[in-house]
Amino acid sequence: MEFLCLAPTHSFSINPKSTKNISIDRTSTTGRIMKMYQNMRGSTIRPSALPLKMKRLISPSDSSAPVVSVPANLPKVTPGELIVNNPTGGDKDELFQYLVDILASPVYDVAIESPLELATKLSARLGVNFYLKREDKQLVLSFKLRGAYNMMSSLPREELDKGVITASAGNHAQGVALAAERLKCYAKIVMPTTTPQIKVDAVRALGGDVQLEGQTFDEAQEFALKESQEKGYTFIPAYDAPEIIKGQGTVGTEINRQLKDIYAVFVPVGGGGLISGVASYFKQVAPNTKIIGVEPTGAASMTLSLYEGEIIKLENVDTFADGVAVAQVGEYTFAKCQELIDGMVLVRNDGISAAVKDVYDEGRNILETSGAVAIAGATAYCEYYNIKNENIVAIASGANMDFSKLHKVTELAGLGAETEALLATFMIEQPGSFKTFAQLVASMNITEVTYRFTSERKQALVLYRVDVDEKSDLEEMIKKLNSSNMNTFNFSHNELVSEHLKHLIGGSASISDEIFGEFTLPEKAGTLSTFLEAFSPRWNITLCRYRDQGDINGNVLVGFQVPQSEMDEFKSQADGLGYPYELDNFNEAFNIVVAE
Repeated sequence: MEFLCLAPTHSFSINPKSTKNISIDRTSTTGRIMKMYQNMRGSTIRPSALPLKMKRLISPSDSSAPVVSVPANLPKVTPGELIVNNPTGGDKDELFQYLVDILASPVYDVAIESPLELATKLSARLGVNFYLKREDKQLVLSFKLRGAYNMMSSLPREELDKGVITASAGNHAQGVALAAERLKCYAKIVMPTTTPQIKVDAVRALGGDVQLEGQTFDEAQEFALKESQEKGYTFIPAYDAPEIIKGQGTVGTEINRQLKDIYAVFVPVGGGGLISGVASYFKQVAPNTKIIGVEPTGAASMTLSLYEGEIIKLENVDTFADGVAVAQVGEYTFAKCQELIDGMVLVRNDGISAAVKDVYDEGRNILETSGAVAIAGATAYCEYYNIKNENIVAIASGANMDFSKLHKVTELAGLGAETEALLATFMIEQPGSFKTFAQLVASMNITEVTYRFTSERKQALVLYRVDVDEKSDLEEMIKKLNSSNMNTFNFSHNELVSEHLKHLIGGSASISDEIFGEFTLPEKAGTLSTFLEAFSPRWNITLCRYRDQGDINGNVLVGFQVPQSEMDEFKSQADGLGYPYELDNFNEAFNIVVAE
């Protein structure tokens, strides 16, 4: 089933399901204590999104918290297209209290007013004034210390003396640890056992008492909540609390002070705390400035929740941008987004990688993948809608990059920016064919070639990358190859090819009853062996390809011999392991490169 989003008449809020109002923090002010921001202004109101086709990917939800499985990408949503939200506006008294509390926040005990920098190269390329809000410049290299400190500093001394606890695999953990050090209180930080050691060490260096529990964030959080109840610690959520939202909202006050006449502010969305705070401020002082959230296509929990009109929990979450890889957004943050934001944009992993490179090219700074999500979304949006001569702001939210992830980022960056293309070409397996192929592609600079003679194939297959200066040049070269009986495919945005298949070229074989699957496994010693033991020797393993990518989770490609009569048994075994997986036999690229 497909549905068509036609802005502005069709949007998140026009959903067949009734949107639920969540009662939160209803304290109103006793009086208007100040007349603020008489220079409230905004850019001219512009049309909303263009028509958007989006594949329905979720099962009908019931009255309980629905859990859905989301594929690794949303093929019907083009990066940059605005998925429109019609904000309800919210409660005015409550919003005014948010505004007052944001302005009165003590976050500058620990945070700096981060710079708003003009990205000159991005601005020139896109034809806009593209500004980066550099939250990666904070002491803990992310915005997260704002919300943590704002909430913890509001606690009575007796609560602080009992200690605080949180669950986090990264930036929020560092924010809580730093806030505890400044407020002189004990902080227990529960982190999944799969957390990279660099992040564990960073939290301990700030004085946090780290305890590793569970293989996933949900398991770590469950343990932290239990400890909070049993030992009297105050739980500090990563995003779902009014004081967290208000602390993050100070980012919005700074942007508004630093720049006027902003067309749109692009905000990365994980649990929704940052965008809720920024929108709570902007929609009162500069209501015509668009507030647009950005999510990875494989972690679109807010996008799907806004469409459904209720909170959706994702069964599978892509952890490439681990700082925003959240399965379920918060109740407070969901309500604020329903009320205030203008829409959501989705981006692919290659687009995020291209944004990391863009920031590096600007000033030799390296963002973490989640820190570049908003930049990827803003870039894609400007290109999709041909935005020109406007002030665009994207929040660079963090720089805690795991060094081992850089190789994957560099692999994807050129493809995401479309300055490189990943192609597959078939040719007759005979002497001279490769030379002819090289002559046909001579107009393009080849940056990588993979080829292996395979006796089972009637034609040779070459997998290669080329530099792309103009899209029309690439199209002309592909047309030339096809007209010369060299069938060519563009796999630039097929992550299966770039991550696995290019390493397996020449590995095709005629094996009966062979199936292939991609499994997402926690990065933990022994996990791969445990996984393989679950299937072998019951089913013969015909292929295995894995590489540590520096994520919380790793991706492994495995081939099995499974007779059709045993498929139900195989799927039951795979489901029982609890690891997300997809069978790849229907992937066009897989059948071209590996299957015979």
